[in-house]
Amino acid sequence: MTTKFIFVTGGVLSSLGKGLAAASIAALLKARGLTVTIQKLDPYINVDPGTMNPFQHGEVYVTDDGAETDLDLGHYERYLDIHLSQNNNYTSGRIYNSVITKERRGDYLGGTVQVIPHVTDEIKNAILSLAHEDLDVALVEIGGTVGDIEGLPFLEAIRQLRADLGKENVLYIHLTLVPYIKAAGEVKTKPTQHSVKELRSLGIQPDIILCRSEIDLDEDIKRKIALFCNVDKDAVFTAIDVNHIYELPLTLYNEGVDQKIAILLRLAAKNPDLQRWQDLVHSLHHPQTQVSIAIVGKYVDFREAYKSLHEALTHGGVANDAGINFVYINAEDITADNAQDKLAQVHGVLVPGGFGIRGVDGKIAAITYARVNKIPAFGICLGMQCMVIEYARNVLGLPKANSEEFDLTTPDPVIYLMNEWFDFRANCVQRRDAQSQKGGTMRLGAYPCVIQPDTKAFAAYQVHEIMERHRHRYEFNMDYRDRLEEAGLVLSGLSPDKSLAEIVEAKDHPWFVGCQFHPEFTSKPMAPHPLFQDFIHAAIAFKSSR
Repeated sequence: MTTKFIFVTGGVLSSLGKGLAAASIAALLKARGLTVTIQKLDPYINVDPGTMNPFQHGEVYVTDDGAETDLDLGHYERYLDIHLSQNNNYTSGRIYNSVITKERRGDYLGGTVQVIPHVTDEIKNAILSLAHEDLDVALVEIGGTVGDIEGLPFLEAIRQLRADLGKENVLYIHLTLVPYIKAAGEVKTKPTQHSVKELRSLGIQPDIILCRSEIDLDEDIKRKIALFCNVDKDAVFTAIDVNHIYELPLTLYNEGVDQKIAILLRLAAKNPDLQRWQDLVHSLHHPQTQVSIAIVGKYVDFREAYKSLHEALTHGGVANDAGINFVYINAEDITADNAQDKLAQVHGVLVPGGFGIRGVDGKIAAITYARVNKIPAFGICLGMQCMVIEYARNVLGLPKANSEEFDLTTPDPVIYLMNEWFDFRANCVQRRDAQSQKGGTMRLGAYPCVIQPDTKAFAAYQVHEIMERHRHRYEFNMDYRDRLEEAGLVLSGLSPDKSLAEIVEAKDHPWFVGCQFHPEFTSKPMAPHPLFQDFIHAAIAFKSSR
């Protein structure tokens, strides 16, 4: 079977939820027994999001092969329960970089390099690289909004692909906003009409229109949109606002989106089995208990910066039949003096990753309060490093212990940049060309970890070896291992050669665990990550003990 392509575009304004819509459609097609993958094309000039401010772009998601990608890839992996790679996310910067590299190398034989055909051909090659004989459908989300100047080469490329591959193998879905004007008590279709008009002016006629709306659209409104946008009467669907993002596949199924896609692309698909999605949504709506989890970070004013973290906690709650009350706390607002006021009512404290010294003192103050008061505490990446610093200062008795990232003159660098880093890196699998362009100083992607027996980590994982995704530069300084372990901080997860600490935990605490990797990247709604599942279980037990 030839791989079919579905292209998802968006109009009117950004943040309509193209990523979630694309992921939900992909999940429905997978539930019909089809093999599916998904790709994100981003118009910005950055080669990848790795150096972008989380306040602007949100979370940087990391794949197994070390690609730093758009956060929508997290949605794709969670909804489809698959592992993606650097081939599933391309930016304008990466495309142009490839074209310029070829031009400098002489691949174009001295010809004039232009957006059409050279840039558009590069985009088409990136898209077509997904196709193979065992893949039924590839969904491709075009980032940005129709009309954005930087997105024009991507739209031109997907326009050409319909001519290249044939109408029966290419489908266009356009997501637009249909606003509800409360004062008038009616919805307005004009923004959708103008968005489709803009898309058609670029040579793309959408086959399906998804209408993002806060109310359900009646048949008269759908017929009006179909008439003015030149689509089938049964090809206009409501993408209504939902309480939980995992309701969206069921919502789109009830609208008949996947059925229309199967008809238009002539897909040999069975009826979808959505029982797992129905069970998930039921669990989200009917938890048996509720726990409050404090997330102490420095990007809490922009929740997209912690998107995978938020979802992984939700997954851990589902596994324990518990709802999560998210208590976001700016790390810069916490001190040793006010930690009790900030944290007294929570049942668990999570300190996420990050870079730089801003907010570190507050993270350490939160960790101290959680450790002393036996509140379940979970440190991730920088959060784990803060746990080590806090333990070294307040339990081991090294008051000036620190990370070299924050203080190069510290007498006790319990976290440091390995002197052997480049030798270590040379022995690792090269992740991607972009990594070497950044100086190769980050440990990116999936690395193995051996779990020590009789530890909280082993109780959570129930296996001896795992693979987890990393994104960091600094490491636990093994010169302090013996002293810290004698003081009660156990290294419960190590690299296979025992040169790197991956998980630490406190002996005399109900649940005080830190990991150098990012477990949130591999958590799925139907397969919660073991550490998040165990953390929420500990939070429930702490709540019950009060």
